[in-house]
Amino acid sequence: MAANYILAIDQGTTSSRALLVDSRGRIAGLGQEPFTQHFPRPGWVEHDPEEIWASTRDAIRDAFVAAGAGPGDVVAIGITNQRETLVTWDRRTGEAMGRAIVWQDRRTAGICDELREAGHEALFARVTGLTLDPYFSGTKLTWLLRHQVGLRARAEAGEIAAGTVDSWLMWKLTGGRRHVTDFTNASRTLLFDIRRGRWDDGLCGLLGVPAAMLPEVQPSQSPFGDTDEGVFGRAVPILGIAGDQQAALFGQACFETGQAKNTYGTGCFMLANAGAEAVESRNRLLCSAGAGMAPGSPEYAVEGSVFVGGALVQWLRDEMGVIERSEDIEALAETVPDSGGVAIVPAFTGLGAPHWDPYARGAIVGLTRGTGKGHIARAALEAIALSSAELLGAMESDLGRRVSELRVDGGASRNDLLMQMQADFAGVPVVRPKQTETTALGVAYLAGLGAGTWGDREEVAALREVDRGFEPRISEDERAARQARWADAVTRSLGWAAPE
Repeated sequence: MAANYILAIDQGTTSSRALLVDSRGRIAGLGQEPFTQHFPRPGWVEHDPEEIWASTRDAIRDAFVAAGAGPGDVVAIGITNQRETLVTWDRRTGEAMGRAIVWQDRRTAGICDELREAGHEALFARVTGLTLDPYFSGTKLTWLLRHQVGLRARAEAGEIAAGTVDSWLMWKLTGGRRHVTDFTNASRTLLFDIRRGRWDDGLCGLLGVPAAMLPEVQPSQSPFGDTDEGVFGRAVPILGIAGDQQAALFGQACFETGQAKNTYGTGCFMLANAGAEAVESRNRLLCSAGAGMAPGSPEYAVEGSVFVGGALVQWLRDEMGVIERSEDIEALAETVPDSGGVAIVPAFTGLGAPHWDPYARGAIVGLTRGTGKGHIARAALEAIALSSAELLGAMESDLGRRVSELRVDGGASRNDLLMQMQADFAGVPVVRPKQTETTALGVAYLAGLGAGTWGDREEVAALREVDRGFEPRISEDERAARQARWADAVTRSLGWAAPE
């Protein structure tokens, strides 16, 4: 008798993953395939879209093997993805037009400056809920259209498709029949009106983007199309798509206004459910569509992004040789009682919210002759926690309410020392679920709701189980002093790579 699994495709920044989720919200099988990171110039980050697709297929195969299952056991598919990474491809052949420009890429800082100097920043903020920054995919598309010979003419003729990674995977999964995205991914492009729920012609004009390139947009929980039989041997409905951070917010069951989560991955991404009204941030945070948004039923999320989180630990491992494995950092950091006055600002690709400085660069300050590896490791964990604490304070100000607890997920949330630091520096309880794969679970829940695996959000919320909570242990005075010291370190990294 066939099982009834939801296949969750989780296409991330450094690997593609696939998970088979059962009706109890448990993972029956998982596959994961890394892929190549390309850094052709300082500040540039690229992926090969064909390698993304190949790694996704391999991850799906491995998940089936791990679960002892096959395509016949899958009732629906959900897709979650690295959001702002841009792919362009030929509609006729289905081949990518070149490497994808990754969300971390900083090459479009000059284009953002042009738009800002022309007085358009307020317009983009009002319509899209975003700020002018290379982070978002719209200016990446502008850059390609300016620099790739012949691309504009072909785009205007309708020969070229452009989209975020979810759209690329949808095209591949459906055999080129569907060019589509969802509200959450569309809301991260600088091209989408988050209140009207559609592409904005005026913004497309300002960025020089032909509308013919863009995908159809629909709610995160809706029928997106069926897989081509050449992919799985049968047609399987794709019933859920959401950008990774909105998917994690959904997977953490943050269904009420003010509930917040922080995902510790390559970067750190903090989101709070903002309810039915789009937030106009006073603290340079972002407002995007939530996974529950649908025509006539608005749902928004307020967000802050730390571009380098877990990537700082990877840097200490791969480039600096401070640790052999990422998980070794906790034990190393615990060999010292504090960071010895060392502070690390991991602005490798600029700073995100609330600073939004693409020209900031990484800094280590406070070094002495007595500084050792343990101090560096501890300072790295503190940097992740302090960056996130800064976001939480800005978020509470924008929402006009205190966040009662911070729900955490992602690989680094398994680090107990980091989670205790987070509770201490943010001043709120930190709650870690037993299952930290909440990004994949979020999109599995979206697809499963569409397939009838779960009847409503209350059933989904009941699946969440808590592993451990972390309560703040330091005083308000110490917390304020640590946050002030962190702010001082950040100012020293700002504008470092600004053009003269």
